[in-house]
Amino acid sequence: MKKIITSVALVASMAMANAQTWQLDKSHSSVKFSVTHMMVSETEGNFKSFTANVTAQKEDFSDLSADFTIQVKSINTDDEKRDGHLASPDFFDAEKYPTITFKSTSFKKVGEKSYKLAGEITMHGVTKPVTFDVKYNGTAKDPYGNTKAGFRASTIVKRSDFNISWNKVLDTGGFALSDEVQVFVNIELNKK
Repeated sequence: MKKIITSVALVASMAMANAQTWQLDKSHSSVKFSVTHMMVSETEGNFKSFTANVTAQKEDFSDLSADFTIQVKSINTDDEKRDGHLASPDFFDAEKYPTITFKSTSFKKVGEKSYKLAGEITMHGVTKPVTFDVKYNGTAKDPYGNTKAGFRASTIVKRSDFNISWNKVLDTGGFALSDEVQVFVNIELNKK
């Protein structure tokens, strides 16, 4: 029994030693969102402050594991008044819930460079499963010899799933804001 436990521990430690850690290249990464406004247009925004931890052993990233943390107060829609409202208790309630987090549970290859990234997102005190459609843009060496990898991911979340339901009914019918929010993540990683 002792030999089995020792063997399992050895295999686990070898796997951990082979795991590649990737560091987020913030200057080439973004977290953006888009929501329908007044039923006729899209209002876009982004978060300026976020971190990511990514590991993968395999060259094709099929065993990728990732977690992200977004600082809610870094929200930016190019309108200071609107940003303040979004950080207020009507929406994100940044004082009470300062971060949005995502932790992956699986990363499945569905095409040559296409993946499904499943995980759990915690926002406004609520945790829900979410799946991103991911395009792996490839891996390359920069002019300084650093290995870089790029990904583009997208999903749709419902505000109401996270108890973010502020809205206004329009005189002409419909609502000021859609419940569905499109999320777009562009990530460039540096191999550590």
